[in-house]
Amino acid sequence: MARVVLGVAGGIAAYKSAFLLRLLTEAGHDVRVVPTASALRFVGAATLEALSHHPVTAEVFDDVDQVAHVRIGQEADLIVVAPATADLLARTVHGRADDLLAATLLVARCPVLLAPAMHTEMWENPATAANVASLRERGILVLPPGDGRLTGTDTGPGRMPEPAEIADLVELVLHAGPEALRPDLVGRRVLISAGGTREPLDPVRFLGNRSSGKQGLALARVAAARGADVTLVAANVDGPPPGNVRLITVSTAEQLRAEMHREAKQADVVVMAAAVADFRPTVVSDGKIKKKVSSDPEPVVLSRNPDILREVVGDRHPGQVVVGFAAETGDANGTVLDHGAAKLISKGVDVLVINEVGADLTFDRPDNAATILSAEGGQTSVPRGPKAVLAARLWDIVTARLADPGSGLG
Repeated sequence: MARVVLGVAGGIAAYKSAFLLRLLTEAGHDVRVVPTASALRFVGAATLEALSHHPVTAEVFDDVDQVAHVRIGQEADLIVVAPATADLLARTVHGRADDLLAATLLVARCPVLLAPAMHTEMWENPATAANVASLRERGILVLPPGDGRLTGTDTGPGRMPEPAEIADLVELVLHAGPEALRPDLVGRRVLISAGGTREPLDPVRFLGNRSSGKQGLALARVAAARGADVTLVAANVDGPPPGNVRLITVSTAEQLRAEMHREAKQADVVVMAAAVADFRPTVVSDGKIKKKVSSDPEPVVLSRNPDILREVVGDRHPGQVVVGFAAETGDANGTVLDHGAAKLISKGVDVLVINEVGADLTFDRPDNAATILSAEGGQTSVPRGPKAVLAARLWDIVTARLADPGSGLG
């Protein structure tokens, strides 16, 4: 159990703080809510007290005998502010201590995670951009906001990330430390495929696989949090995509192939995490195939799908890093690692993430374990843990390659 301070600044997205608070307490954390006075005009103290089981105040003159304006920040393992308004960002940059939340942030020596929420014009204002850059230089983690519906009918960048996304990143920071979200992908264009393709037999049935896309979603979420401009090509994923990534939805291998080739031209990093069907039905019925009681069904003839990863490697541009995923099992011809190492060579990728698959090992689980191989012979074992932790470790290896292409780290 971690001691988490949830700061809430005064914006319309403050109502989402109650959902985030519920997620954090359900995860077993001891959460103390510190709102601003204006935040309490959007969500009541009674709600936050009922969900956190702690008293809630915005005033530095409450609980003076406990020296709350110092003690709360001193005792925290993590401070997360959601929403973090433009005003809150500015006051934090200048070290203001004019309310309990600002004072708590000024005292903190633990990791601090800010989830901005404001109108697009505010987010894109040079003053806010300078404040975000200054905070990141000081080691404060500032998430990129989502792009979507704002107050009224306005839409655009500035939407607070969804509570579930923030909760996942909180767990990552608590598990792996603030370096898991360092902003080392700022300015980089990242292309990620996720999910599992479906190859139709008829309008109702398809050939598919057990991939949920959870690992690809985690890769996109962490890359965006580290500052990347992320495009996610999602094939039948189980769960909402991050709100701060560009989403392209596909279903079949051919659709995925077309989008990956189109988008890879502009990408600094390509990650093929999707489980692409090796085969597809040669003939697709226009109508539903009927069950005939008097005879056995017609055999399904299969055709081979293209090897998208090998094609992407063949079309790569100089300096581009290509990462593949391999779901493997051991057999009489070799171990999981043996098969993975052979695939690394045959695909020609820079980095290969090897998952051992089987009953309750990888598919549709919140956790994962993997071995990450590099083309130069590097090997990194990632023990079983949240999929976001594996994502962060992979991005560590990728950013090292981007900084020094010949490093072979991994």
